[in-house]
Amino acid sequence: MGRKAGISEEQLRDLPHYEGSDAFSALDKLVLRYAERMTRTPVEVPDPLFNELRNHLGEAAMVELTGAIAWENFRARFDHAFGIEAQGFSEGAYCPLPEWPQNAVAR
Repeated sequence: MGRKAGISEEQLRDLPHYEGSDAFSALDKLVLRYAERMTRTPVEVPDPLFNELRNHLGEAAMVELTGAIAWENFRARFDHAFGIEAQGFSEGAYCPLPEWPQNAVAR
């Protein structure tokens, strides 16, 4: 799915380290920072990050992006609560696992 949207193999490999990767544009990195902040518990999106991203995307795209991130978070948490696991649709496809900082606590 991601490859059809133009995501490269290098971007998939570098996703856990996107901040230091040349595979992502400055705007890509802003979007990823925003998604990370929206995914944390509690959600804390700094105003400067939100405003910078809105300046790049505009109001309508910010609503769409925020809705997409929120929906994926809802879906992931819903599935987790019900014990719904992967159904094997991406069997054999490249899917990097997140790398947690050593001091992070999984919730």
